Amino acid sequence: MNPSRGILLMVTAISLFSIMGALVKAADRIPAGEIVFFRAFCALPVLVVWLALRGGLREGLRVQSWRGHAVRAIAGSCAMGLGFYGIKLIPLPEATAIRFVTPILVVVFAALILGEVIRRFRVTAVLVGLVGVMIIIWPRLDLELGDAAFLGASATLVSAGLAAFAQVILKGMAGKESTTAIVFYFLGTASTLSLLSLPFGWVWPVGVEWVWLVGAGLFGGLGQLFVTASYKHADAGTLAPFTYVGMIWALGLGYVFFGEVPTLAMLGGAALVIASGIAIVLRERALGHQRTAEQKVRSLLKNG
Repeated sequence: MNPSRGILLMVTAISLFSIMGALVKAADRIPAGEIVFFRAFCALPVLVVWLALRGGLREGLRVQSWRGHAVRAIAGSCAMGLGFYGIKLIPLPEATAIRFVTPILVVVFAALILGEVIRRFRVTAVLVGLVGVMIIIWPRLDLELGDAAFLGASATLVSAGLAAFAQVILKGMAGKESTTAIVFYFLGTASTLSLLSLPFGWVWPVGVEWVWLVGAGLFGGLGQLFVTASYKHADAGTLAPFTYVGMIWALGLGYVFFGEVPTLAMLGGAALVIASGIAIVLRERALGHQRTAEQKVRSLLKNG
């Protein structure tokens, strides 16, 4: 294990994903479903080449349960599409802050689906995080249901929920399916499902739009590879807090390229969401160390 390298890889991955989000927003004329296609399809060659260079193409794509892959891929594809739709309608920092609720919702879904026990500390952290989200989206709730900003905030929140659901499914697949297979079949599913939006107004990209679309796919694909590599050098508890560097990127990119100035309410709500997410991660890490210590003690007593 090399935590420093893992942190560097994670920060790089989040930076790539942030640039991808900015490229998606820049392609404002292109429908969200069409962007999903380019994002997923253009990332596939990156993954295949990476697997081929490692000599693990066949092994990396082996599947134990098609059902788990299908559920995760469909949920992830819908989350991606709604996330891209939201980015187009609300400021980039706001969309990023709302998406940070994903790890908080993972706790809720893990209890409902996997039967994990939620203790008082995690319940409190979840409630704080949800209050933060409400602070962020509250100004949007005063708007009409058909208002673009309301739709953008709602789509982003649903996207975060679907992403959390997909992550819980991934937790159930842990140790059974390879990460590369999960990513490959997710990208293949997203590419296929995105074609269903073809009758609803795809447009032919022109000029620099090709750069935005292909760039979103390449940056997103590289980001996924860096995330995968980061977990080989550090555990999830160490890496999770560094995912919030995406907020810094969102604030900078939103201001410089789109003239988006965050409100105090958005910053305050984001701070609560980030704080609750980090608290959950640190608590889980502490409990993990405690369980490991208890297992060592039991092992010593048994063998002693």
